[in-house]
Amino acid sequence: MDPRAWRRFKKNKGALFGAVLVIFVTLLGALGPLVAPHDPNEQSRDVLLRDDGTPLGPTWDRAEGEPAEGHLLGGDTVGRDELSRLLHGGRVSMQVAYFATAIAVFLGLFVGVSSGYFGGAYDFAVMRLVDVVLSIPFLLIAITIQRVVDTPALWALFVLLGFLSWTTLARVTRSKTLQVRELEYVQAARALGMSEARVLLRHVLPNVLGPAIVIGTTLVAQMIIVESAMSYLGLGVQPPNASWGSMLREGQEMMGSANRLMVFPAVLIVMTVFGFNLMGEGLRDAFDPKD
Repeated sequence: MDPRAWRRFKKNKGALFGAVLVIFVTLLGALGPLVAPHDPNEQSRDVLLRDDGTPLGPTWDRAEGEPAEGHLLGGDTVGRDELSRLLHGGRVSMQVAYFATAIAVFLGLFVGVSSGYFGGAYDFAVMRLVDVVLSIPFLLIAITIQRVVDTPALWALFVLLGFLSWTTLARVTRSKTLQVRELEYVQAARALGMSEARVLLRHVLPNVLGPAIVIGTTLVAQMIIVESAMSYLGLGVQPPNASWGSMLREGQEMMGSANRLMVFPAVLIVMTVFGFNLMGEGLRDAFDPKD
């Protein structure tokens, strides 16, 4: 990162707060399952469910008796430890978000930089491909995959998200590349006989990384929202695996008697998206050449 951009970023208190939230949820996803007190799919009906089948809550929600040891957030609708599912669900949600964003950033950078640099018929063909991808109805594709594949693997979810989310980055990097390729030092490098690959990697790509980082940061937030929405609709992470979105779907059945089952994952989703958006805004201001 440009030292001046880093200094501007450090002066932005909102961006630093967003970065702290991002680091927290990332560590939660990476280390949470290692400290989870129970197997997220283990059912303890006798311990975590009342006689009428409703889930027992945290200690301060207990109407009678002592809480079962280690169940700090109570149980869910089928007697599984809520805290353990939140910790394991965080890893799944963050995996989907990060891997899908990595695919989208790689595709967007490759397509945008190559299209803007080489231009001509290649640029025209690639931009029409972008138009086609933008016209694809995302939910229709997700529903089709869900119907064709009985139990789609987790990797299929972030491949789907990544392959349908690179177009904005491609357009932005193409526009930036069109500007950079006309700079004098880029023209001089080409005139001196430097190979196209070296010009791209050494002179063009570093100049488009700033916008790509900003868009990539906001893409992570979008991926978390999309994954949560898909899992909520039953099109994402499949049972018994937990993600914050699937936990929202499972908790909606108990909104009246145990709304905590929706509150906990919803708070984590909002906190994560808020953190990435704050950090993305800070990075945009830091990389802004007009500042």
